[in-house]
Amino acid sequence: MKEKKTSIKAMRIRTLNFVMILLSCVLYIFLILATVHISTRCDHMLEATNRYIACQENAALVSEASDDMTEYVRLYVITEEAQYIDAYFEEVDTARRRERALEQQNEEHVSEKAHNFLQKALDWSNQLMEKEIYAMKLTASACKADMEKLPPKVQEAQLSEADTNLGKEEKLEKARDMVFGFEYQDTKKQIRENVEYFLNDAVDWTQKAQANSVWALRRTMTQQKIFISILFVQNIITFILIICLIVKPLQVYVKCIREEKRLEITGSYEFQYLALTYNDIYEINAANEAMLRHQAEHDPLTGIMNRGAFEHLRQQLKASAKPLALLLVDVDKFKLINDGYGHETGDLVLKKVANLLVENFRVSDYPARIGGDEFAVIMTDVTADMQSVIEGKIYGMNHVLQNPTDGLPKVSLSVGAAFSDNGFTDELYALTDSALYQVKEHGRCGCRFYKEKE
Repeated sequence: MKEKKTSIKAMRIRTLNFVMILLSCVLYIFLILATVHISTRCDHMLEATNRYIACQENAALVSEASDDMTEYVRLYVITEEAQYIDAYFEEVDTARRRERALEQQNEEHVSEKAHNFLQKALDWSNQLMEKEIYAMKLTASACKADMEKLPPKVQEAQLSEADTNLGKEEKLEKARDMVFGFEYQDTKKQIRENVEYFLNDAVDWTQKAQANSVWALRRTMTQQKIFISILFVQNIITFILIICLIVKPLQVYVKCIREEKRLEITGSYEFQYLALTYNDIYEINAANEAMLRHQAEHDPLTGIMNRGAFEHLRQQLKASAKPLALLLVDVDKFKLINDGYGHETGDLVLKKVANLLVENFRVSDYPARIGGDEFAVIMTDVTADMQSVIEGKIYGMNHVLQNPTDGLPKVSLSVGAAFSDNGFTDELYALTDSALYQVKEHGRCGCRFYKEKE
């Protein structure tokens, strides 16, 4: 995996960032050098241009803040969710974009007329605030919200007696009409118009300020247009690269994580490296989980199912209506093997028995070690007409165990079996155990199936 990481061929975000910063610096240096060669009128021109840009930003602040406040109050009166009130007053009390725009505009020293338009836009917006707060109070009253948790301005708003006596739906309807109605829309229109008048006046003022410098600035403006165009293209390219190298890979990674899959190798070098590292950890965790699951469900000596997994399977098959058979297998006189040959030999015998069970039964069957020398096999989708086949398997295993070629002592198996037509019933284990008892009573080393008249 280290080789994969070192062979990643993708753009590095760090390199991209360095290139973009360097390119931006070069472009700005050219802009500065071009500006140095301009007379005082050029400085005035630049100042006027910067003021106009500031006007645009301030106008955008007022418009965006007003629109956001409108959106929050409308969402609240529709959804009645308190988070939108919080967002509304976050704008009003903390962000204060409208007020900041006016304060910034005071520092720009544009025409008084333009300033008045922006002030009017703010005044209209403040008038809307009264309606919006009243609408929120109506909505809160309608949905019986905890008034103490509402912002102070909403708490302080006083509903008229007539509105207080309105029913829930009437209050909600009036609140929604207050923020969606024609009167509200007219006020919003006044805000937009005053912002537009402000921008138009700022344009006029800027054009007049530029008039005396136009000839001296013609050449420099041409250069500036070129540099600004390059900067614009650079920004577009930067945004595209950010989307391709960062945003999209993040979306893909989030989807993969939600679906609990390995991450796709995509995006920038850093993201691809991250994906490969994550996938390494993912595979290690998956392997560890599989190992732990295997250890929890399998006997550490023989490698087949343990007693816990057998009991779990037994409970699952109780809900099944399919036919099955249960075999209980004992290694005959296993204590003598342990006492006479030692526990190591005894363990090898148990492994041998387990391997024979796995080899002689189907993949769909479930051999398990349920005790020291006790084994069980659950055979699925079998009926009593397969008795002879099962007997043949048992006799074959006993033949192998009775005629060892691996140096292990001779052993034999006693097997009791019973069939069920309706899954693992409560009495199936007892019936099988009874059949096993019959085998042991008749000399061991054999197989017997439970019969009712037995």
